[in-house]
Amino acid sequence: MFFSLLSAAGTVVTVVIAVAAVGIVAATLIFHFIRKKQGKTGCGCGCSGCSGCSSHRERKEKAKK
Repeated sequence: MFFSLLSAAGTVVTVVIAVAAVGIVAATLIFHFIRKKQGKTGCGCGCSGCSGCSSHRERKEKAKK
């Protein structure tokens, strides 16, 4: 009796952890696509003093064309 209850609790915990992990991944992907749709960079920098600033600017100019 005790072992079956313990096994059921372990299964529930496993499912909750899996759902949380999938939710975090989904939220991250949605956030990424929203920022990309708004024309923002993936790094989130303002590009002042950024070593990759020129590549950000080139991508923005291509997207506007």
